[in-house]
Amino acid sequence: MGPCEESSARDPVGNHIFGSRFPSVPVPNVTLPNFVLQGWEPHADRVAFVEAVSGKAFTHGDVVRDVRRLSKALMAIGIRKGHVVVVVLPNVAEYGIVVLGVMASGGVFSGANPTMHALEIKKQVEAADAKLIITDGPNYEKVRNFGIPVIVLDDGEPIPTAMNWKDLLLAGEKAGPKEEEPPLRQDDLCALPFSSGTTGLSKGVMLTHRNLVANLCSTLFSVTPEMIGQVTTLGLIPFFHIYGTTGICCATVKNKGKVVVMNRYDLRTFISALITHEVTFAPIVPPIILNLVKNPIVEEFDLSKLKLAAVMTAAAPLAPEILSAFEAKFPGVLVQEAYGLTEHSCITLSHLGPAHGSAKKNSVGQILPNLEVKFVDPDTGLSLPRNTPGELCVRSQCVMQGYYNNKEETSRTIDEDGWLHTGDIGYIDDDGDVFIVDRIKELIKYKGFQVAPAELEAILLGHPSVDDVAVVPLPDEEAGEVPAACVVLSQGATESEEDIMKFVASNVAGYKKVRAVQFVESIPKSPSGKILRRLLRDMLLEKVKNP
Repeated sequence: MGPCEESSARDPVGNHIFGSRFPSVPVPNVTLPNFVLQGWEPHADRVAFVEAVSGKAFTHGDVVRDVRRLSKALMAIGIRKGHVVVVVLPNVAEYGIVVLGVMASGGVFSGANPTMHALEIKKQVEAADAKLIITDGPNYEKVRNFGIPVIVLDDGEPIPTAMNWKDLLLAGEKAGPKEEEPPLRQDDLCALPFSSGTTGLSKGVMLTHRNLVANLCSTLFSVTPEMIGQVTTLGLIPFFHIYGTTGICCATVKNKGKVVVMNRYDLRTFISALITHEVTFAPIVPPIILNLVKNPIVEEFDLSKLKLAAVMTAAAPLAPEILSAFEAKFPGVLVQEAYGLTEHSCITLSHLGPAHGSAKKNSVGQILPNLEVKFVDPDTGLSLPRNTPGELCVRSQCVMQGYYNNKEETSRTIDEDGWLHTGDIGYIDDDGDVFIVDRIKELIKYKGFQVAPAELEAILLGHPSVDDVAVVPLPDEEAGEVPAACVVLSQGATESEEDIMKFVASNVAGYKKVRAVQFVESIPKSPSGKILRRLLRDMLLEKVKNP
């Protein structure tokens, strides 16, 4: 039997179930804030979060103090177990405090992309039935009229129509002992990130304290006592994203390391932060690796000053030629690819480093402890043997409880045996390395951000001159993929491709913009009415090659 052991459990439609080659790890019965913060006392004076540009910093002692203050303050203003708090913030030093404070109060944290338009944020607030919003000054105008209370985290003048962050923390400090009626349990919800799932519009992903604690136990199993307090992580990936929340904020605080917080990407600032703050671990997306390889700005810096030991890329596939070029330019830096999804609480497959036997280049790593994986034929449902591509399915304690108020989509994604169907096509080889080779889901990954074709199609169909439309991904060297629209115009319409792109841009966040438009006579569809996206994508690619 190979290094990746097949489980003795039998799959109802086959017996090809793969487990981790690493021993199971225990999952303690505690809430996420307690799990993450425990053991802070010896590290109280060590910096936990520092903003790369402003220098604003919080120690681990500060984090524990402010999480307690915030949770008491939130309970005092009426937040109860199960109440959703939508957080509309860029990456700031306080973000981890906000997340853990909301969860410690019994609330459910739901991060929103601060670059979204007001209407997009409102959709999430309403879909989540949110009771409170936490934002900053620049984003307050977007959310002020949603009809629910707002806390503003801002160093400027207090806003009279909102609650002030600092005043709230002071009130929390003066409040009496925090009530826990009823006490929090590990199976209570603590997070409601929004994901497009395998298809369709954005949906709330219900995650419990146990989901996230279990994920951290699996992903951090290889951390040794000597590593505690020694890792400095770059916090550039958006914290509202599940990897930013769990994989960066929570994992780093758990390990008593330091997060160097960046709220926007600029190459000079990025490299300067790596050097100045002696970053050792940088989770980034493939376009940044491309930039580091090709942009001449990199040559302005003395790269010998870098303390960087490893980078991780997980939001989108990394092209083999880019990986080779990066390794040549940064020979001492380990490149770890990983695979994760919001519906599985974060990382699912990962490279674990030389100490655990390095996975092959261009694989997404190996199965983490406590997880089961199988690959099924999308047409027959049969589980498949090694080296045979099929839909990746995963089963573990990290699998979400379901989509909020959406039983139909939940049943499509999690089957009756508890398997989460990811919509990605991959295979496992004889050494236990997993490779992702294709997607059956319709999501477009633009610079690591999820873009749902259905959302853009709904917007385009709202244009008076658009009769039909299909949005498909086109490959792009810098972004990974870009949204492209095939549009059927109404008879007599005079709009140009540029007009259509501007219409979409005026209704969505920047990363969701349609980057190419092709007018077509009709949208090809299957007998059941499903858009034949692959056909359209191939047609567009052909036009790009032969204009």
